[in-house]
Amino acid sequence: MSENWLLIETSGRVGKVGLTRAREVVRAVELDATRRHARDLATAVKAMLDAEGLRPGSLTGVMVSAGPGSYTGLRVGVMSAKALAYATGCQLIAVPTFAAIIPRVPPEARHVWVIADALQGHIYLQRFTRELDAAGWTEASKLRIERAEDDLKGAGPEVWMSGPGVAVHAGRNIPQTCRLVAEVDREPTVESLFQAGSRLAPLSREEMFRLEPLYLRGSSAEENAKKSEPRG
Repeated sequence: MSENWLLIETSGRVGKVGLTRAREVVRAVELDATRRHARDLATAVKAMLDAEGLRPGSLTGVMVSAGPGSYTGLRVGVMSAKALAYATGCQLIAVPTFAAIIPRVPPEARHVWVIADALQGHIYLQRFTRELDAAGWTEASKLRIERAEDDLKGAGPEVWMSGPGVAVHAGRNIPQTCRLVAEVDREPTVESLFQAGSRLAPLSREEMFRLEPLYLRGSSAEENAKKSEPRG
């Protein structure tokens, strides 16, 4: 299979870009954490394509992390992926960020809650399950925003916790009986993004046009502005 996929993961503080050939990740780089994703992303993509002797028009498609995650990082990643797909006519697959985290949990885990901090005492939360004889994961709940101190209390000893929110809520809202995925495995890699994205269908042109980062809420600036609006 000669497909070439560009992989864009900008949900976290450090952006990642990768390139696949024949279903293998052949290039992967991390963007400079001290600079803006928008400044480095295009340069990193061009360097990878040049190194493999490819043109943008040679790409089968682009897979992009759709959120939740960094407000600015996701917008840069999603908008860049859309622009590339429009310009070249290649396919676009939007990968929910938590779906790209779940392949990184230990093989013995069967019930996993993936969380990310949503600020102001809230978390993004999605539950996943895997049967003993099953090859993949099943969504046990839809992604939603919950109050951390309320919802995390319901996690029993069979639950593994993963996601960038673990570092924020471990020792505070996560029950001590839960098992924690190792810190290095709580965020997506370009490999796990590709693994999750390979199970999804490309977006239609109409879906591509409507695609926005998956936030479930506005930015901090937008929410603060709403709070300051006069009540009529």
